[in-house]
Amino acid sequence: MRSSKAVAAEEDALNRAAVAAPNQQATGRRKATGNIRAWLVVSDSGRSYLEEVGKHSIMKRTGLPARDLRVLDPQLSYPSTILGRERAIVINLEHIKAVITATEVLVPNSRDPLVAPFVQDLQARVSSSSYGAPQRAVAEFDGVDTDVTAKDVSTSKTQLDSPRLALDAYDNGTTKVLPFEFRALEACLESACRLLESETLTLEQEAYPALDELTSKISTLNLERVRQIKSRLVAISGRVQKVRDELEHLLDDDMDMAEMYLSEKLAFQRVGETSLWVDIGNVELEMDDDRDEDAKSETESNTGGLGGFKLNIEELEMLLEAYFVQIDGTLNKLSTLREYVDDTEDYINIMLDEKQNQLLQMGVMLSTATLVVTAGVVVVGIFGMNITIDLFNMPTYHQFWETTGGTVGGCIILYILAICWGKKSGLLQ
Repeated sequence: MRSSKAVAAEEDALNRAAVAAPNQQATGRRKATGNIRAWLVVSDSGRSYLEEVGKHSIMKRTGLPARDLRVLDPQLSYPSTILGRERAIVINLEHIKAVITATEVLVPNSRDPLVAPFVQDLQARVSSSSYGAPQRAVAEFDGVDTDVTAKDVSTSKTQLDSPRLALDAYDNGTTKVLPFEFRALEACLESACRLLESETLTLEQEAYPALDELTSKISTLNLERVRQIKSRLVAISGRVQKVRDELEHLLDDDMDMAEMYLSEKLAFQRVGETSLWVDIGNVELEMDDDRDEDAKSETESNTGGLGGFKLNIEELEMLLEAYFVQIDGTLNKLSTLREYVDDTEDYINIMLDEKQNQLLQMGVMLSTATLVVTAGVVVVGIFGMNITIDLFNMPTYHQFWETTGGTVGGCIILYILAICWGKKSGLLQ
């Protein structure tokens, strides 16, 4: 039989296990729900709703790696970035943080007051474009929905085996409508550019009067106002410059722009997936192994990232160029304001240098006067010596005034001669 001590130890262990089990379950629930966040989902029909999903679900839903989702983390500070990936576009422009797919937009910081106008604008763009677009239908091939125009639904499957024909059917229509991802991208760019433009206009309205007031009256208060304005100017200029550099980088790289054609890539992959990969395999077998690296790079740039299919990136290029011109104009306004601030600083420095020169001249004049007065003091000291001369035995009334007048007059003459010599030599103005 077991002893009473063994039985007591076993009961104590069971009690500890019973107490620890709920704590472990709570910890597991916290870990499971720690990455869940409320995302605002805006569909391609303009409908929006909140959905609580975790990071791994977003990664599976959009095909994005974890490092791209870190760009959208509100607790981390990342510069303005536009990333084109295989199935999604990551947007981080000022207050706009979003993940754009071919069918929906995911916004993580939907509770931000600055994001509300962006969501309304996005819904308006998507809704108006969907209503104004030509009638579209869905053709099902091999159990996959493919978006084509209604008049092309009757096209046989053999005619759509070519990816070029399939995308021609996608593009043809009486009215050219931008794909959903470009309409969402345009809303993001417009919201960011509008915010930067508004802050620039506000800064201009405050800066120019403050600078003009500083030139008319140099004071500690005015200098502090200008210092704060210059700090804001530097901060806004950096943000605008980053957005401009990002747009310029996209415009210079055709591959990055081709990656943003999510709708066309989706239609291309769904319609001609089988025949496309067979053709690519045959072409790759016939390629020469001795082709140099430059030829490979040129081929890759012409394919547009879709396995030998060349995309027409004109519409995206025109869209980006329009907002590049707008953000470049904002940057030019800030550059003009910076030049005005620099000119004001130069003018203030010139004024301060002039004041300093005037003080130096006054110091020279006072030093000269002190020197001349010292000469008169020497004369007075000589006559004040305790010695006996014949001059002291004469009546002192006239001699006192003559001596005093001669001494003062001599000092004045010496001072005038010193000042004239200083002006003639250029030491004084």
